[in-house]
Amino acid sequence: MASHSHFLDTSGENDSVWVHLEPYSKRPRYKSLTKDLTTDVCVVGSGIAGVSVAYELIMRQKNVVMLEAREILSGESGRTSGHLTSDIDSGFTELVSKRGKDAAQVAVDSHTYAINQVGEISKKLGIDCEYRQLPGYDISQYERGQKEHDEEVQEFKEEAQLMRELGMSAEYKEGFAVRGWDGKVDQRDALVYTGQATFHPTKYILGVLKWLTEQPNFQCYTRTRVISVEEKGILNKEVKVRTEGGQTVTCNDAVEATCIPLQKLSVIAQLVYYRTYCIAIRVPKGSIEDCLLYDSMDPYHYVRFTACDDKDDYLIMGGNDHLVGQEDEQNERYKELEDWVRARFTQAGTVDYKWSGQILEPVDYTAYIGKNQGNSHIYISTGDFGNGLTHGVLAGRLIADEITGVSNPWSKTYNPKRIPPLSKMPDMISHDLEINTQYKRLLHADVKDIEDIQPGSGGILNPTTKKPMAVYKDEGGNVHKFSALCPHMKGVVCWNPDEKSWDCPVHGSRFGKDGLQIMGPASGNMAPADEAAEKLLKGGVAA
Repeated sequence: MASHSHFLDTSGENDSVWVHLEPYSKRPRYKSLTKDLTTDVCVVGSGIAGVSVAYELIMRQKNVVMLEAREILSGESGRTSGHLTSDIDSGFTELVSKRGKDAAQVAVDSHTYAINQVGEISKKLGIDCEYRQLPGYDISQYERGQKEHDEEVQEFKEEAQLMRELGMSAEYKEGFAVRGWDGKVDQRDALVYTGQATFHPTKYILGVLKWLTEQPNFQCYTRTRVISVEEKGILNKEVKVRTEGGQTVTCNDAVEATCIPLQKLSVIAQLVYYRTYCIAIRVPKGSIEDCLLYDSMDPYHYVRFTACDDKDDYLIMGGNDHLVGQEDEQNERYKELEDWVRARFTQAGTVDYKWSGQILEPVDYTAYIGKNQGNSHIYISTGDFGNGLTHGVLAGRLIADEITGVSNPWSKTYNPKRIPPLSKMPDMISHDLEINTQYKRLLHADVKDIEDIQPGSGGILNPTTKKPMAVYKDEGGNVHKFSALCPHMKGVVCWNPDEKSWDCPVHGSRFGKDGLQIMGPASGNMAPADEAAEKLLKGGVAA
């Protein structure tokens, strides 16, 4: 069982594979903010988007202050699967149908830029982060000989043609199989495209952060939770970034690089929130082709590789997404991933890491990067779906260009102020109805009595005369009670037994078992309902 301080380093009980060669103990530690500051730009968040924005602004001689609520790299950038791809999650045929061919062209050009930018920055700063360009392979979820396989092959041929029209090197290859696929499952035939990449994301981010720390116009403060970002003034606006500790950073511009903005609604209502699962399983070095592999299942499976030791590499296998707070059978999802690998790659060894992350799907398949809705000096980067790493790098350029007055041909496509297409309105209405059904949990209880909760676990207790309580019982059997109402929009949180967290099914906010906020849009922690919970939360914050 992880310690309470674990949630200061990452967003779940389980560790991702990225700590195997880059443990938390090797990460830099920064001081907390203890006084008011004035700067050009305040960046909130230290993941790939925040670090990329800071890098671009420092290169343009801006003074930058970075604030992080927990420790460096404690969010979703440290729980990703590590792929850099221009083959976006929705596919280009679907994107063209929703936003047109111009938007698809921007997607190709901008993601290609991000892929190459990681390689260029790694080389320039001397960051050893396993960066390498690779081919990508899309395969049918069905075996050869099935009608559905043939139908998907036709879709691959059409997608390959569109990808070529957009400037990508892509082709359908009949009979293609990944080298090292020696299992009996026959899913040969693939859409093959080049110019993709992979890397070790935390090594890269920490390398850029190391360079930033050496610059005189950069400051970073951790364990400094931001509770509000507001524009002040009428003609000459300035931004006030206020912290939980009472400090204020006054700046010309602010960037919320927090995966999800810390606000009530607006863009929040245009996203769908999912949990996604990964395993890292040992395979003998060189036994399987180094590539990016995706199948056509919805949600799809994906495969990539990273270093393990002198003998083995890790095959990272992911997928099995579900809506946040609406699943409690995570072990079955991990097992399905493992079974998928073993049925296709018989040389697979032990599973050393299992973890989950969070992805946010925008209603029109395009991230929101730029000035936030209703603002002229507050910027956001969110809605990454399966392309968070490339979007984060891209956010660096888009936001820095906008702050410094540089015209960018991609900014219109990613503009957070855009209006969703009418074709997506039925999906948005369905999503809103799904959200509304989650408020029925105000009358729901997971357990009837505290005695039903096992040590090291939690559950929702809903007394008929009181508001629902989120009850955590630690390994020693001590009980800690919190309000079960999410501080964001008062949805009732759910216990996540896999990551030992409280997850809100309404807008995806998450909290550690100790009530510590680990994912927005909620900006604060859960409210303790007894002295034991208050001590637990304070212990987590101060650990």
